[in-house]
Amino acid sequence: MAKTGWYVEKKLSAILPLKFMQQKSVQNLTVQTSWRIHAVGIALILLMVGCCSSTVWAFTAADADALFDAHSNAFYRMTNGRASYLKSTKGIKPADFWTEAEQMEMVLDAYERTTNAQQLVMFTNLFRGFLAEHGATWRKNPYNDDIMWTVIALTRGYLLTGNPRFLSVAQTNFDLCYARAASTNLGGGLWWKVDVRSKNACVNGPGSIAAFLLGKATGKADYFTIATNLFLWERATLFDATTGNISDSINENGRVARFALTYNQGTFVGAANFLGYTNEAQLAATYTMNRMCRDGYLPPGGESGDGGGFNGIGVRWIAKFMNDRGEQATFEPWLQKNAEAAWKGRRSSDNLSRCRWPQPTPDGERFSWGCSSAVVMLQVVRPTDPAKPDLK
Repeated sequence: MAKTGWYVEKKLSAILPLKFMQQKSVQNLTVQTSWRIHAVGIALILLMVGCCSSTVWAFTAADADALFDAHSNAFYRMTNGRASYLKSTKGIKPADFWTEAEQMEMVLDAYERTTNAQQLVMFTNLFRGFLAEHGATWRKNPYNDDIMWTVIALTRGYLLTGNPRFLSVAQTNFDLCYARAASTNLGGGLWWKVDVRSKNACVNGPGSIAAFLLGKATGKADYFTIATNLFLWERATLFDATTGNISDSINENGRVARFALTYNQGTFVGAANFLGYTNEAQLAATYTMNRMCRDGYLPPGGESGDGGGFNGIGVRWIAKFMNDRGEQATFEPWLQKNAEAAWKGRRSSDNLSRCRWPQPTPDGERFSWGCSSAVVMLQVVRPTDPAKPDLK
């Protein structure tokens, strides 16, 4: 982070003699020597600032563990083998349907980093709790995107564990959702809700990913065909091939809402990566990095609303694309900057970190969904200080 002039002057005054700072010339020093001293002093300060910043902001694998553990301690609750995430640090209400599913994905992110079998136990407990609350089929949920998010989580769970129950529930609900959501209106794609008023990126990107993963899990070519068709519809209808912007939605009358959100960028990148459309993935990821961030930081989200976990979803799929395609030189410094800020922004009392980095996390009520983005960041982004000792 750039420092202002007063900061550099203050540090120089601590290194150079006071008389040197106050006088325009110093006896026995030539002008050339004076400038050399200035240059050396400034160089030393810049080095100090750089080193200090690296030390303070760097994060380790142990720090990633600490954020995951803090989230679990604050929000994860289990009774009789059934678990859920509390919505907030106050009260006993569980997280909403889709935010619960996405936090189940967060657990899988942690497992893929650590291979800690206990995290798969957590996922299984959360699955039992989810079915206890919502049932094994979700026709009553009018939001098609909610179903697709959960299908992704369960299919990922199956691919990591081989548990056939995960796959059975995922496949059943994908099929019923696709049957009611897919139509030829507006050229194809999925309706966002059962009221068929708009077709949104938040269901078509996840729908493509869900279908691809089901194809991988079942070996059925039809799922790969669905994944490709949904992606191609989103590319033709909501993707700006000049900038990489993913528009939010198109309504029933053909009007496009052109604002971009990080989770829509991420799922488009994820689907494009799976299906081999690497140019499109690169453009959408670059747009997220260069056009949606301020000073390199991902946009803050409303902690108690839907936006609290958008950045975690976006980063999950952009990081996977980066790692699958060897794009670390392009995207890793940016992702690590955000992960470092998420770690630094945690509050000291319980290590919870909300979704407004680099701002510090304040005291008071925190929300599991709003704190999940920071956890995901540190699971999917490589540590910047792998050699630092475990300070937990």
